[in-house]
Amino acid sequence: MSAATISRDETLELRLKALRLPSFLEQYIELAERAAAEGWSHVRYLAELVTQEAEDRADRRITRLLLEARLPRDKSVATLDLNRYEAPLRGKIRELLRGEFLAGATNVCLIGRPGTGKSHVMAALARALVEAGHPVLFTPVTQLVERLLEAKKNLRLARELKRLDNFECIALDDIGYVQHDRTEMEVLFALLAERYERKSVMITSNLVFSKWDQIFKDPMTTAAAIDRVVHHAVVLEFLGPSLRSEVAEERARAASTKRNPAPPAHA
Repeated sequence: MSAATISRDETLELRLKALRLPSFLEQYIELAERAAAEGWSHVRYLAELVTQEAEDRADRRITRLLLEARLPRDKSVATLDLNRYEAPLRGKIRELLRGEFLAGATNVCLIGRPGTGKSHVMAALARALVEAGHPVLFTPVTQLVERLLEAKKNLRLARELKRLDNFECIALDDIGYVQHDRTEMEVLFALLAERYERKSVMITSNLVFSKWDQIFKDPMTTAAAIDRVVHHAVVLEFLGPSLRSEVAEERARAASTKRNPAPPAHA
């Protein structure tokens, strides 16, 4: 077979479309010409096509998962300054970035004061999971609760929980802000109970566990929720100063220096 004899095959292309093999369809002529020029065997040619299809399919899957994950922009491992955290916390974060906690349906609880980097770390963990091929949803708790309340109102809460079950991990940001009525507490508890020992959740909270009664109101429900979250969990405690406060102070100092530059040194 020479490169000059290779032409498009309409029947083959229709079948490749039907089989949903877009990379085969795009690459088969180019690779056939290369195979002819370099003397590949039929098996080598087929292997190259299959490899290209597999790689492109993996790339398309990651692109789709990133869209579905709804991750915040600019919050990734690349933009995370791990050096600002103490060594034990850094070690836990690096271990979690491997994603092995998903296999045991282990939860991750990120607890600490506002502005200490909890959401950034959780977003970085979520992105690492997605890039490894795991379906993840990142969502503010308030938005998810609204979604579940709407589903309950329309008598499809069970269906919505089943749909959320497609995500191997749900990253719940700012659970401490859900401090409203009993109905909101009930749908949030339903989600945690549904995923217990089956699928992972990651949770950021400004409230330590002893204050979660502010979220779930009822002492029995609070205890049950904490038990389901913490039973199989890694807890990350963020004890340092607020990152946002530090950034604001640095900007204020920079602005002050610009307005009041230091006088030139005398000779």
